[in-house]
Amino acid sequence: MILHTRGGAALDTSIDLSAPERHILQKLLLWKDMAVSVEEFRGKKEQALRDGWNDSGPIRESRALGGIIQELEYMVAQRLLAEKMGH
Repeated sequence: MILHTRGGAALDTSIDLSAPERHILQKLLLWKDMAVSVEEFRGKKEQALRDGWNDSGPIRESRALGGIIQELEYMVAQRLLAEKMGH
């Protein structure tokens, strides 16, 4: 999957992320639409990184994953703002 950031970067998850990071990303893609706040989303991110892949232990957030997570946080904030405005 190719993800594009607002800054114009294109990240290929099959190349730029490790298998454990892709697992974390799958969880976060779901939480992007379910989180009731950016803080909750960040908490889920921290929990996922701490637990690792199938509870294998902590995963270090790479630069690529960090960039993707920033985009997801932005999307969460935009979704919540739109919901608040009634859109």
